[in-house]
Amino acid sequence: MTENEIEEDLPEQLRIRREKRADLLNRGIEPYPVSVPRTTTLANIRSKYAALEIDVATGDIESVTGRIIFKRDTGKLCFATLREGDGTELQAMFSLDKVGEESLDAWKSEIDLGDIVSVTGEVITSKRGELSILAKDWKLAAKSLRPLPNDHKPMSEETRVRMRYVDLIVRPEARSNARMRPAVMRSLRETFHSRDYLEVETPMLQVQHGGAAARPFKTLSNAYDMELFLRIAPELFLKRCVVGGIERVFEINRNFRNEGADSSHSPEFAMIESYQAYADWRTKADLARALVQNAAMEIFGSHVARHNDGRESDLGGNWKEISLYDAISEGVGESVTALTSRDDLKKIATKLGIKIDPNWITGKLAEEIFEHVSADKLLEPTFVMGFPIDNAPLVRAHRDVPGVVEKWDLYIDGFELATGYSELIDPVIQRERLVDQARLGAKGDFEAMSVDEDFLRAMEFGMPPMGGLGMGVDRLLMALTGLGIRETILFPLVKPEID
Repeated sequence: MTENEIEEDLPEQLRIRREKRADLLNRGIEPYPVSVPRTTTLANIRSKYAALEIDVATGDIESVTGRIIFKRDTGKLCFATLREGDGTELQAMFSLDKVGEESLDAWKSEIDLGDIVSVTGEVITSKRGELSILAKDWKLAAKSLRPLPNDHKPMSEETRVRMRYVDLIVRPEARSNARMRPAVMRSLRETFHSRDYLEVETPMLQVQHGGAAARPFKTLSNAYDMELFLRIAPELFLKRCVVGGIERVFEINRNFRNEGADSSHSPEFAMIESYQAYADWRTKADLARALVQNAAMEIFGSHVARHNDGRESDLGGNWKEISLYDAISEGVGESVTALTSRDDLKKIATKLGIKIDPNWITGKLAEEIFEHVSADKLLEPTFVMGFPIDNAPLVRAHRDVPGVVEKWDLYIDGFELATGYSELIDPVIQRERLVDQARLGAKGDFEAMSVDEDFLRAMEFGMPPMGGLGMGVDRLLMALTGLGIRETILFPLVKPEID
């Protein structure tokens, strides 16, 4: 298809804007210049002149830039609202006596909503008290070839996710969410640094996947002529750091799991993991609470999170604790323990209508039953304590309760936010656990771990007692905002559009 044929197939608004671009080029005007005048920001103007009285001319000349989100053209006076990336807005005024007839006519005919412009003029307040810049000159910074969405027809969630760049332009909540994430990251790091943790980076490409029960993404290294895995968790490398003497270590990392996607799961996600020598699962529960509460304090100034829908969630104080098996028993109406057989669990699951994967081991089945009957009821922050030993191959056995490990999951608003452990440090038992995992993998369990010989060798040099913590960063944003995971990730994975 030729360029002319493409132009003819475009919707009218797109075609008209392209014609304007072509006309500018024909007249020697650059619709995408390398630079435009800019002496200050709209936010600085708003701050500096916040107390300016009605109908005042300051005599101060500034050059500002912004995207046009409102435009009203009249005979001798035109108005526009400029918006910067942070959402700050400022009115621009264009009068015949200040810019001249040719410039005013060009503004009316060439400039559309969505265009980015530079306006140079005097800072004033209008007769209605509106802080404005009274233009004496203007320049086009970037011609928008597509119209912005209509305010009367908001974008769908799918469109917002797919075209986040437009979402950021038009929706204040999108801009707020984007700026909240780095503030939360800063708070997380400050909490760790205040406790003398060292931040490290571990490999994303790994020769063996491990550290979590998850199906990995596979890739191929041409240089090494070998199969590699995208990281599902940094755990095994962070534990190597503890063996090496870094007693308090953490990493904020990107993980990849080749699994389903829904309101709380994404194939690519951000996670924070940390390990502390001479600590246990209780130590890490205290740390998890501090991380969440400090992040809430950073964003909201209190431990009460204010969700986008207006609901409030109190994250303060000490948090509730429940036993995993007590929760299952209450949910199914009969006693279930870590010693309950797989056959009995299958009967319970069948009665509940759970579709059973034949690869599920006893512990996995118990956890699935818990998710079905209890998880979504845990709205206030709750530590679910004591998980089945056969589904936690890297965790130390509970010191008092047979059949479970010292592992907790933290639930907020019905979803799992974090998990913590007393870590297994005996290399002989760890080898036995990983061998059992490898057998499951050979039977078709894609989430089973493999035997990592180098990790076991590291353990054999002596791994100190330690506690571990993993927390989903995207899910922390969910707990703070009440949004789904695709709204807390700036650019989540989406399927390509079908032509």
